[in-house]
Amino acid sequence: MKKRIKRIRGTRTCGGGSHKKRRGKGSKGGVGNAGAYDVHVVRSLKRGIVKGKRGSVPQQQGRSDDKAVNVGELEELLEELLAQGKAKEEGDAIYLDVHELGVQKLLGKGKVTKKLMLKANKVSKVAKEKIERVGGVVEVESGVWKVA
Repeated sequence: MKKRIKRIRGTRTCGGGSHKKRRGKGSKGGVGNAGAYDVHVVRSLKRGIVKGKRGSVPQQQGRSDDKAVNVGELEELLEELLAQGKAKEEGDAIYLDVHELGVQKLLGKGKVTKKLMLKANKVSKVAKEKIERVGGVVEVESGVWKVA
């Protein structure tokens, strides 16, 4: 196909037939964003013009934008947090306000080996169980457990 394109480049109409056939904007399918929801939907999606074919794109259900941390990651960061003064160690327990770290939700992935006394906005059921199994306590700031 490349040879043919090279061969027709120097001609007046470049293989488009009569010079009258490619005159107006109608030969290209319209001006601007014409046909963005119809004949040029693929082109407009690639350019980011169309959000959804009919109206706006529905938001995903069940997902939240809360910044979350797993209890395993939190335990790995404990040494740094103690050194920075963001966590306090009293006896065998470590006291920490998770909200001060910019975390809204505490999730349950990872191992918990230390006795943690935590304050958080939201706590998953698994995270709560893991912390309590070691002897720790999780306090939700509103005063009521929010198991998410």
